[in-house]
Amino acid sequence: MKVYLDDVRPPPDGWTLVRWPEDAIELLQTGNVTHLSLDHDLGDDENGTGYDVVLWLEEAVATRGFRPPVVTVHSSHSSAREKMERGIASIERLAKR
Repeated sequence: MKVYLDDVRPPPDGWTLVRWPEDAIELLQTGNVTHLSLDHDLGDDENGTGYDVVLWLEEAVATRGFRPPVVTVHSSHSSAREKMERGIASIERLAKR
């Protein structure tokens, strides 16, 4: 399954759209997600951001041996994109151990 986290943009063909970090995490926990594309700003910071999913993945990989999907960022928020990409790099390093 390919998961697309965004509050405004439509997903590419063949991708499952989710609006909130908790929904993305719920799908990740199934173990069926092969690709994940994240936006950062989701319109309501009280419900979280795409970075919250990165943090969840990093913790799951580091402490539970979770196998992460291919993760990309499609956010237009440049500083948040950089932060998320650094987190993804950390996830990839942890997954190789």
